[in-house]
Amino acid sequence: MTEKAGMSDEVYFFDTYAIFEVIEGNENYLPYKDAKMITTLFNIAELNYNLKREKGSEIANKISDKYADFIVEVTLDDIKEATDLKIKYKHMSLPDVIGYAVAKRFGAKFLTGDEDFKDFDNVEFVKK
Repeated sequence: MTEKAGMSDEVYFFDTYAIFEVIEGNENYLPYKDAKMITTLFNIAELNYNLKREKGSEIANKISDKYADFIVEVTLDDIKEATDLKIKYKHMSLPDVIGYAVAKRFGAKFLTGDEDFKDFDNVEFVKK
């Protein structure tokens, strides 16, 4: 994904929710379709799993491959911060809290439509 004309240089961390919305063509996510993006291997794992359940293995793997260049490394410090968040908010998924920690480290906005993050700092909340 490249920078869209008129978009800022801001980097967005796409959680699994956001990636799904882009794939599904949600109009509210069109402004982010060509944004500078990052994500983690954990989010792609979650994406691949859900796509396999919905669309089959071949399509899931093909779509997941398209996001390989946007995967950034997760550090032990990210894991430590994420698990602190997970302990506080038990219902949140591990890929989500890891992604949130990674987004903070990279200075990226955490792009999601997940209600759990609606009122968090550094979140770009976009719903259907």
